[in-house]
Amino acid sequence: MIIHRWRARYASYTDYIDHDEFAVTYVTTEVGESGVPRTAAEVALVGATDDLPSVRDRIQVLAARYGAPALIIALKEDDLLVAAQLREEWGCPGPTRPNLIRFRDKLIMLTAVQAAGLAVPAFAPAPSMEAVVEFAAAHGWPVVVKPRTGSSSAGVTLVTSEPIELDFESYGPLLVQAYDPRQIYHVDGFTDGTGLGPFRASRYVNSCLGFRRGDVLGSVEEDDPALMASIGAFTEQTLAALADGPTVFHLEIFCDRDTGSCTFLEVGARVGGAEIPFLWNEVHGYDLMEAAFRMALGERPRPFRTPFREVAGWLLVPAPAARPCRIAQVTPMLGTVPGPYAEALLQPGEVIPAADAYYEHVGGRFRFRGSSSAAVEEAIIATARGYHVRAEPVL
Repeated sequence: MIIHRWRARYASYTDYIDHDEFAVTYVTTEVGESGVPRTAAEVALVGATDDLPSVRDRIQVLAARYGAPALIIALKEDDLLVAAQLREEWGCPGPTRPNLIRFRDKLIMLTAVQAAGLAVPAFAPAPSMEAVVEFAAAHGWPVVVKPRTGSSSAGVTLVTSEPIELDFESYGPLLVQAYDPRQIYHVDGFTDGTGLGPFRASRYVNSCLGFRRGDVLGSVEEDDPALMASIGAFTEQTLAALADGPTVFHLEIFCDRDTGSCTFLEVGARVGGAEIPFLWNEVHGYDLMEAAFRMALGERPRPFRTPFREVAGWLLVPAPAARPCRIAQVTPMLGTVPGPYAEALLQPGEVIPAADAYYEHVGGRFRFRGSSSAAVEEAIIATARGYHVRAEPVL
């Protein structure tokens, strides 16, 4: 049984498990249903795939028809704990809640990384306005307040001074962190449980929080050997502090590009979002989603045999109106120089849904490849400047 929420083909499930030999069932949303293979034994719909009671109910219905699930798989970050809880209830193998909670609860995560002697921003629980103000008095403004188990920067607030207004109800328990102005990198790859496997470090163009406010968001892979060595060493130490065995990861760090000094931000035990799975497949010749799937089965990932030869990057343009919205006009960028090698655009008349896969359903997605970080970054910036999209609210 696979818990699934994407419309795009981030994961090629039929390549990972034989849908003719096995009865592979799916629990998904109305938006995600079109991304389910046609050879699925059955598809059950829920309003949200991270709604444990709803998913639990659908599994019981599917189990009555096909027998108890032998495996329960989820690859999207927000669904990992739901799958872990259901594996425990059905006696299925795979990552457990204790394995995964260190990669989901940011307070537990930061505490473990700090205990390993690695640099982390100052942090504390944030149960109230008073706690945030007290923290800022000790560590200075601005501060960042975020959900302990959030994703895609939902509910994250940069607080610059008093007075402050925060939502302490909608996103579950919060924590507060000192602000770090340095460059943020994301690091993607996997560990085989004994050491760091293949990885790529990418510096963000703008920020994930800025994307929530309407800025474009991109990243470009780093090609500086000294920086890559420093980031790789920090990444290996971080995973040693958190992972019990083979793990696909998406790590975010602050990095001083002059000295290579790194500070931990957060990490997930999953493949990075946005265009990262496509870039690894198309530019680097390796399916990170398959690696995550194999690890969830208790198998070792396929070896990474091809050296990295190109630099990759991606760009997301936010939805041009509140979702859901209907596309009125787009400017294709394929063929522009410098420009992307691939793009994912909706056509006029199509609707951007208000779906949970936040970085999938946007105003435009673009992928880049080149011989250097500078060349890829130039193409990203040129595309961001040249692309235009217009949409109208769906009433």
